[in-house]
Amino acid sequence: MATVGELIKAGRILADELRPLRFSDPVTHTYLTLDYAATGNEAYLEKFGGGRKRVLLLGMNPGPYGMAQTGVPFGEVAAVRDWMGLSPKIGKPADEHPKRKILGMDCPKSEVSGRRLWGLFSEKFPHAEGFFKDHLVINFCPLVWMKDSGANLTPDKIRAAEMAAVDAACQKHLRRVIEILQPEILIGVGGYAEAQLIAAKEAIGNDAATGRILHPSPASPAANRGWAEVAERQLREIGVW
Repeated sequence: MATVGELIKAGRILADELRPLRFSDPVTHTYLTLDYAATGNEAYLEKFGGGRKRVLLLGMNPGPYGMAQTGVPFGEVAAVRDWMGLSPKIGKPADEHPKRKILGMDCPKSEVSGRRLWGLFSEKFPHAEGFFKDHLVINFCPLVWMKDSGANLTPDKIRAAEMAAVDAACQKHLRRVIEILQPEILIGVGGYAEAQLIAAKEAIGNDAATGRILHPSPASPAANRGWAEVAERQLREIGVW
C-alpha cells in the first residue's frame, strides 16, 4: 500500500538526518537502529503499516534487548517472531559495544517493556493482523545511547544542546507519520511520548485525540504492579477499546 512506502521513506530520511550527529560524555557508543536493523523495521512496516490507522502509539527510544535487536518498536524477540511472524536478518552497528552485542533474532534476553506491551496486545488480539488493522506502534527516536560500561542512557541523560538536533529530526519524522496515517487517537507510551505527540499534532494542525498509558518499563515501580491491567483500563478510558 502507498502508506507503507511513505512510512519507509520517512524512516530513511530520519536515519539520514541522525547519522552525522555525535554525542559527548557520558555517551561512548550510539546505535542507529534504522541503519543496521533497517531490515527489521521495514519488514514490520511492510507487513503491518499499510492503510490508515485509527490509533498511533508512540514509544520513546529503543531498549537494548528490543528494537536494538530486532528493528521493531518494543521488539522483544519472542513477540516479533511468534506473534508478528517476522524473522528479519539484522546487521551490526558500526561501533559495537563489547557488552551490548547485537545478536538480532538470536538474542536470548527478553525486553521486559516489549514483553509487557506486546503481551497485552497479543492477549487482546490473538492474531497480530487484528491488532495492526487499526493500530500501529512506532518509537519517537531510533537511537540507543550507552555509557562506557554498556549501561543504557535515556534521552534525558544526553546534553540538551546535543538533543536539540535529535528532537528536531524526530519531531519532523513524527509529524510526517501522523500526516501519512491520519490517526484519530494518539497514545503516548509514557509522558515523554505523549508530550511529543501533542507538540507534533499542534505543529501540523491535526485534531486527533491524545492520551497516554503507563510506560511498561521495569524501572517504573507502578509498572511492576499489574501494568497490563492499568494500561488496558487507560486505553478503555481514552476510548481506544
